[in-house]
Amino acid sequence: MFETIRKIIAQQMDIDEASITKETRLIEDLRADSIDAAEMILNIESELDILIPDDNIMNVKTIQDILDILEKCK
Repeated sequence: MFETIRKIIAQQMDIDEASITKETRLIEDLRADSIDAAEMILNIESELDILIPDDNIMNVKTIQDILDILEKCK
């Protein structure tokens, strides 16, 4: 799952996949703004064919946060 998420985010943010870890912070490390974050979630939902509840998205700060939410959505 992590590899898939990392690939999606790396493509969207135009960065090297190797620079993304589970501890990577979306805003501070990736310089993602709210639009970037929303696009990440939409791309992840599309790629994995799932729906992430909006109330979960508001608390996402790291890649691990995304992985935790995805685990709950299974």
